[in-house]
Amino acid sequence: MNTILVVDDDSHIRKLIRIYLEKNQFSVLEAPDGQEALDILSHTKVDLAIVDVMMPRIDGIELTEDIRSYLDIPILMVTAKGESKDKVRGFNAGSDDYLVKPFDPVELILRVKSLLKRYNKSSSNMIQISGVTIDLGNLLVIADGQTIELKKKECELLFSLASSPGKIFTRTQLIDDLWGIDYEGDERTVDVHIKRLRERLEHVPELVISTIRGLGYRLERA
Repeated sequence: MNTILVVDDDSHIRKLIRIYLEKNQFSVLEAPDGQEALDILSHTKVDLAIVDVMMPRIDGIELTEDIRSYLDIPILMVTAKGESKDKVRGFNAGSDDYLVKPFDPVELILRVKSLLKRYNKSSSNMIQISGVTIDLGNLLVIADGQTIELKKKECELLFSLASSPGKIFTRTQLIDDLWGIDYEGDERTVDVHIKRLRERLEHVPELVISTIRGLGYRLERA
């Protein structure tokens, strides 16, 4: 069971979030401000933090920066309606996603599950397949003594495909996993990254990425 820390000075908001999280089999911890949240994090394992921006003592931006300085957990920031500058500050501080108040609790759960899935997939930073090592932490592919450097999204994309060889991933799935469900760009960005990935892996015959017409992509089993 994943443990979620909800940090918000509004007890009604915390209660609402707790109810929906617990209905979806999450364990929930609460903190009314950033200082108490840091106290909890100092002695309790937390898998994801939901952080409000406007709070007393330590606000959400400072809390996010503090968490990022020593913990690698997903952070979902909650901002007031229309405060787009808070979103920018939140992302710059290290948040992974955001929700605007008032929000749909169902959307909250979807975002929490998506973030946990993304982080769990990268919790093990290496995959070995057909004698080839994919090193997500260092953005490398190591095969037959050669080392190939990849861009971050290229390596994340390859890592996702290699996590389930033979499985077809749709463009929508890959975008949700790598760019987040809020991504507003064109699905063709996946095609562009696949093209670059194939070029970089030209001399690694063990890693073959196939296009499945009308569906998406898969990494072939060797």
